[in-house]
Formats: sequence, C-alpha cells, structure tokens
Amino acid sequence: MKKFKLINAFALLLIISSNLIFGVNDLYAQTKKNRARINADYVNVVGEEHYLNIKASARIDKKTVALSNLDLIILQESNGKETEIGKAVTNASGTSKFTIHDFSGLQPDSLGVYNLVVSFEGNEELKKASRNVTFRNANIKVEWIERDSINYVKAKFIDTQLDSAIGNIPLGVRVDRLFRPLKIGEDSYRTDDQGEIEVAIEDGIPGIDRNLQIEIVLNESDDYGTVIGQVTAPIGTLIVDESTFDKRTMWSPRGKTPIFLLTLTYSFIFIVWGIFLYLFINFIRIFKS
Repeated sequence: MKKFKLINAFALLLIISSNLIFGVNDLYAQTKKNRARINADYVNVVGEEHYLNIKASARIDKKTVALSNLDLIILQESNGKETEIGKAVTNASGTSKFTIHDFSGLQPDSLGVYNLVVSFEGNEELKKASRNVTFRNANIKVEWIERDSINYVKAKFIDTQLDSAIGNIPLGVRVDRLFRPLKIGEDSYRTDDQGEIEVAIEDGIPGIDRNLQIEIVLNESDDYGTVIGQVTAPIGTLIVDESTFDKRTMWSPRGKTPIFLLTLTYSFIFIVWGIFLYLFINFIRIFKS
C-alpha cells in the first residue's frame, strides 16, 4: 500500500512538472518578439531631389512578411551625435520614400561621407531595429551633342566633396519611359581618367514632341548610392496619334457607329416593315371583298 502511494505521488509530481514546463514554453512563445529587418538605399536625382528608398520586413513563421504602418525615425550621425531629420511610415507593401528636403543642412564627416540611420524603436510584436546608410555626394553633368549627323550623350561624374572627376565609374544610359526605362547600348560604360563617357543614341526612339528624357545612372554604388543625371534632347521620332477614339469605326462605342452601317441597318428595317404593311393592306382588301 505504501509503495502504491509513492508511485501515485511520483506520477503526480511528473504531471505538475510537465504542466509547468509547457506553461513556461507557451508564455515564452507568446512573449517572443520577431526581429524587424530594415533596408534603405540612397538615391540622388541630380538637381531635383535626394531621398531614401526604405523597405521593412520580418521573418514570421518561416515566411518573409512586409511590415506595414511601421513608424521610422531618420537620424544623422555627425561628430558622435545623432540628430533627427524626419520620420517616415511604411505603406501596405512595407516600403516608404523619405525625401531629404534640406540636404544642404546635412553635415558630412571629415572624409566627406554622410551617415544616416533609419531607426525603428520596436513595439509589442517586434524588436527594435536600425539601418545605417552611408554615401558621398556626387554630381553627373550630362549634355547632348551632335557630331557628323550622329547624336551623342556625354556625361561627367564628379565627386562633389573632392570637386574632382572620378574615373572607372560604371554608368548606364537609358531613356525614361512611363512604365520602364529603355536601356541604351551596353549595361554600363566606365568613365575615363577625366570621369567622362560618350555614347551614341540610336535613331528611331519615339518621344513626345520629339523630346527624349535621357538618364545617366550610377546604380547602387557602395560609395555614392544611386545617382541619376538627366538631360532632355529633341532627337526622338515624333509620336503620331493614331487613336480612333473619337472617330466612327466598327469598334467604336454606340454613339460613334459608322454612318454607312446605320444607313444599311435602317434600310433593312424599313424594307421589312414595308413588306409587312403591304401584306396587311392587301389582307384587309381581300377580307372586305
């Protein structure tokens, strides 16, 4: 009997211990926070704007999920101090564009490097996270030239802090489009010792009023981020409006039906009803006689 009581007590102790362990695990699972991941890329559209392309995500249940409505703080690190320069909120896709309105107010370090931090303070579900973005300021001077009846685009890459042209920089050439840019020539052209490239622009590229928006792009550089220089050149092929929206065609809406089709249709209707009317009149005559 005593042995039976010892066995029951031991079993009861195991059950209590198991419940405590699983309870602690459940509590840990409920309080465990996921780690937010922040990516940020610097973009410099020369003469127009400077901004950060920000994307936030997290690994939840072995899946990468975009983090929407995430409150972010953008800071500048300078001389060991952090200064807030703005805030951003991610959209439904987990992305946000933060425009640096007062770029001239940013202070580079002694090497001419700008240091920005995209910071997330954390919440009940996510741990705090941050992303450092470092870049140098640069300028791309772009011009359109014509030589021997051939159109060229010429560009010069300049490090603004050094006030010096930089060689061996890979620059791409493209024409800006509504949906996707049109690449010109090779994927990239390396600048020479004077920091310049010169690329021929092929004929036959359509443009509104013959204008082409040509872009010279340094894409996602470790030192400079993405830098885009632009020039508008009247060297495109004139776009001819071939729309038939306001014309009478077979595929036009009902109010724009072709005249000949309306005439033919109504003619058939009048003929058919005329035959019915003729037969009806003759039927009345026969009935009266």
